[in-house]
Amino acid sequence: MFELVIHGRLSSAVTATTSPTPSDDAPDERPRRRVLADLTPLRTSPDYRRLWCGNTISWIGQAMTALAISLQVYDITGSSFSVGLVGLFSLVPLVAFGLYGGAIADTVDRRKLGLYSSAGAAALSVALAAAALLDYHRVWFLYAVVALQSVCGALNSPARSAMIPRLLPPEQLPAANALTSLTMTSGATLGPMAGGLIAGWWGYQAAYLIDAVAFSAALYAMWRLPSMRPEREEGKRGRASVLDGLRFLGSRPNVRMTFFSDLCAMVLAQPKALFPAVAGLWFGGDARTVGLLVAAPAVGALLGGLFSGWQGRIRRHGLAILLAVAAWGLAIAVFGLTRNLWLGLFFLALAGWADTISMVFRTTMLQAATPDEMRGRLQGVFIVVVAGGPRLGDFLAGTAADLTSPTAAVTGGGLACVAALALLTARWPGFARYDARKPEA
Repeated sequence: MFELVIHGRLSSAVTATTSPTPSDDAPDERPRRRVLADLTPLRTSPDYRRLWCGNTISWIGQAMTALAISLQVYDITGSSFSVGLVGLFSLVPLVAFGLYGGAIADTVDRRKLGLYSSAGAAALSVALAAAALLDYHRVWFLYAVVALQSVCGALNSPARSAMIPRLLPPEQLPAANALTSLTMTSGATLGPMAGGLIAGWWGYQAAYLIDAVAFSAALYAMWRLPSMRPEREEGKRGRASVLDGLRFLGSRPNVRMTFFSDLCAMVLAQPKALFPAVAGLWFGGDARTVGLLVAAPAVGALLGGLFSGWQGRIRRHGLAILLAVAAWGLAIAVFGLTRNLWLGLFFLALAGWADTISMVFRTTMLQAATPDEMRGRLQGVFIVVVAGGPRLGDFLAGTAADLTSPTAAVTGGGLACVAALALLTARWPGFARYDARKPEA
C-alpha cells in the first residue's frame, strides 16, 4: 500500500547490450525499437530483471491491499470520512520519513535496507490477514498498519531507486525508468480490480495473504543482489546528513529544476479533486463518469510506457522535461474548456502520457547527475515532492473552484503551470541545454 502514494512516480555497471545493434540488414527491428518500450535493461542485467519483476508483482499486491483496507474501513464505519483518513495516515509518515529514509540509504548497505523494509511490509500484510481471519475488526488497527506501511515505503523507495544506476549503464536509464512507469500504471489498474474481486469473493484476508505472498518476489530479488554500499570519497565516514543533501540540492540548479518543474504540474494543474463536481456539471454524469475521469490519465501513462522506445535516443533531457510539463499544462487547460466527455477523456489521457515522459527524464537526470553517495537523499526529496505536491494541488484546485468556478480553476491552473514553467526556464536557461552525454547537476 505504501508505494501507491508515490505517483507515486523510482558498483558493477553491466556491460553493453548483448543484442545486436539494428543494421540495414534488419530493417524490421528498427521501427519496433523506435516505438515500443525498450527491454534492453531486462535482457542485459539479471539483477535488474529480478528487481523489476519482483517490484511489479509486489506493486500489484500492494494495490490490492490498498483497496481492501479502504473497503474494510468503510465496512466497519460506514463513513467516507474514515476512508479518507486512510490517505492521511499513509501520507504523513511517508513525507515525515522520506528525507530520513534517503539519508539512511546513503549510509548503510542499500540491499539490506531494501530487504528489511520489504520484509517489514510483508509482515504487516500477514498481520492484516491474521486480524481479518480472527474477526478482529478495529479501525485504529488498520490506520496503524497503514502508517507503518508508509514508514517501510519511505525506507524502501530511496534504497531501491538508488540501486538502479549501479545495475545499469547510463544510456539504459531512460529505458529502465520507462519500465518503472509500466510497473506503476499496471499496478494502479490491475491491483484495485483484482483486490475488489478477491475481497468480494473470499474476504479481506485473501487479498492480504496474496499481498504477503507477492512480496516474496521482491524479497527474492533483493536477496540475490550484490552488496550495495554507497560509493563515498575516500576518507569519508559516518552517517549521511539530510542537511548535506539539501545543501547539495541547493547548489545544483539542473537537479533542482526537475523538482520545480514537477511542482508546476502537480500543484498548479492538478484537477483530480474537481472530478466529482465536473462529472455532473460538465458531462451530466455520475460516479461512473468520475471513474472514467480518474482512469483516463492512468491509461495515457500506461500507453506512454508501452510506446517509450524512442526516449532512449533523446539527449536533451531538460528540454524534454520542459516540453512534457508544458504539454501537461496545456492538456489540462483544454480539458477545462471541453464539454464532451470523450474529448475530455482524450485530453486527460494526453496529460497522463506527458506526465510519464516527464517522469522518465526527471528520474533519469536525478540518477545520472547525482553522485552515488547523494542518491538516497535526493530520492528522499523526490518522495516528499511526489507525495506532497498532488495533495497541495488538490487543496489549491478545490479552493480556486470555490472562489471562482471549476472551469476557471482547471483551465487557469493549466495556464498557470505553463506560465510558471516559462519563468523558471528564463531564470535557469541552462536546464534546457542539459545533455545526457555530459550530465551536470
